[in-house]
Amino acid sequence: MTEYTVEFAGTGETIEVSDTETVLKACLREGIAQEYSCRVGMCLACSAKIEEGDVTQPAARGLTDEEAEEYALTCMARPQSDLVLDRGKYPDSIENGAAAADQAAADDD
Repeated sequence: MTEYTVEFAGTGETIEVSDTETVLKACLREGIAQEYSCRVGMCLACSAKIEEGDVTQPAARGLTDEEAEEYALTCMARPQSDLVLDRGKYPDSIENGAAAADQAAADDD
C-alpha cells in the first residue's frame, strides 16, 4: 500500500490517501467537506479537475474516456501519484448541458 498526498487547489487542505482507497473516502475520514451523492460514479456531484497527478477510476461511468483524463470522480478515484485536485469543477459537457437546461427553462417562462 502506497500513500499519496492529495492537495485541494485554493483551499489549503491536504490529505494523505492510500492507493487502495478513494479520495472521497479519505475526505470523509479526515472531515473534509467533499460533495457527493450516488457514490457509484454516475451523478458527477463529486467531480474535481485533475490539476496535477494521476488517478485510476475504472468504475467512473459518468465520464467519457476523454473526460476521465482531466477529471476525477472522487467517489471512484484512487491516487496513482501525488495529486492536486480542483473540487467542484465539471467537464464542459456537464457545464454546457446545465447551461442549456437553464436557458430552456427560461425560454418556457
